[in-house]
Amino acid sequence: MAGYLVRRTLWLGVVLFLVALITFVLMHAVPGGPWDREKTLAPAIVANLNQRYGLDDPLWQQFVDYVTRSLRGDLGVSYIYQDRPVAEIISDSFPTTAALGLLALVFALVVGLTLGVVSSMRPNSALDYVSVLFATIGASVPNFVVGILLVVIFAVKLGWLPTGGWGDPKEAVLPAFTLGLLPAAYLARITRASMLEVLRQDYVRLAWAKGLPERTVMVRHAFRNALIPVLTVAGPLAATLVTGSFIVETVFSVPGIGRLFVQAVFQRDYGLIMGTVLFYAFLVATANFIVDMLYAAVDPRIRYR
Repeated sequence: MAGYLVRRTLWLGVVLFLVALITFVLMHAVPGGPWDREKTLAPAIVANLNQRYGLDDPLWQQFVDYVTRSLRGDLGVSYIYQDRPVAEIISDSFPTTAALGLLALVFALVVGLTLGVVSSMRPNSALDYVSVLFATIGASVPNFVVGILLVVIFAVKLGWLPTGGWGDPKEAVLPAFTLGLLPAAYLARITRASMLEVLRQDYVRLAWAKGLPERTVMVRHAFRNALIPVLTVAGPLAATLVTGSFIVETVFSVPGIGRLFVQAVFQRDYGLIMGTVLFYAFLVATANFIVDMLYAAVDPRIRYR
């Protein structure tokens, strides 16, 4: 077990390095730069800014310097936020993004697991067809379309909820629903398929033959074993939701990391782009690691050597 933990930790460093390299290359391959404005700056000003931030150095040297600073916890500074440290910007914006992601995650887990289990208990019933229809629609419609429709219906037409913002509990309803709809639909489909597969197993049939109550069979024998495929997709989904959504935060004007990242891309804020991508990559890799650890807790047959 200890050797497995060491290997996974080392691989995490390799993954972050490759993510940083790919992001750096793509970022500098895109035409334009951080000083491109509607009103063109004087060449002397651009030269001074490039010298100040080290952008006049060779690209390989810029990348090496950035990696070296990142190992010390320095993610650089933002060009568009008056030299604020990127780590400080992320720490200020992440609570909002995390709160939105956790709300969407709770919605996705409750709705997705419930629909998946209930529909598997009554296959080919009206409830099963409704669950499959929900999962199909939720997985097919993009979240920016869902967000705009919700704004038009519940904010503009009915006036029940605000169109955007953050701080009031009502302002979190529409973005949380929009962000959690696709994961809920995906989890419902995975849970239903996994439960149907488990319910065909001999040990479940034996539990039915013993005359055990339906609740005991479904919870103790079927649901726990059906969780393994669900955990496989729930880990990355949780990381994605907790890190927020670029589109959802932009549509609903949520002041989170996703919205900042979109602004950084449009304004070529290299420091904020690199720091945000590395932060996302770290969270996703950590979530996958936690899921691997949970496998052994769910299924005692799994061992790490």
